[in-house]
Amino acid sequence: MNKKEWIKAVANQIGQPESQVALTLEAGLEEIYQSMKREEKVTLVNFGTFYIDARQNGTVFKFNPSQKWKALFGWASSYSRCNALWKCVAPCR
Repeated sequence: MNKKEWIKAVANQIGQPESQVALTLEAGLEEIYQSMKREEKVTLVNFGTFYIDARQNGTVFKFNPSQKWKALFGWASSYSRCNALWKCVAPCR
């Protein structure tokens, strides 16, 4: 799903014009970006947490999925290897 398809799907789901949904989603994404730029953690209930992990050898962007997402992929909530969604395209075992 690309951004345009995402906007259309959300607009259909909530019965709002695509133009309004696009503005709202764009503003939300910009707020996430600005928070991350300030190295602030961003938590979206039932989705997950985006955060910056500053390390000696550089800064790492991380995503820790919510319990709902972990359950979807069959990940145990305490499985530490699965705290980066971008690296776990299949269940970590």
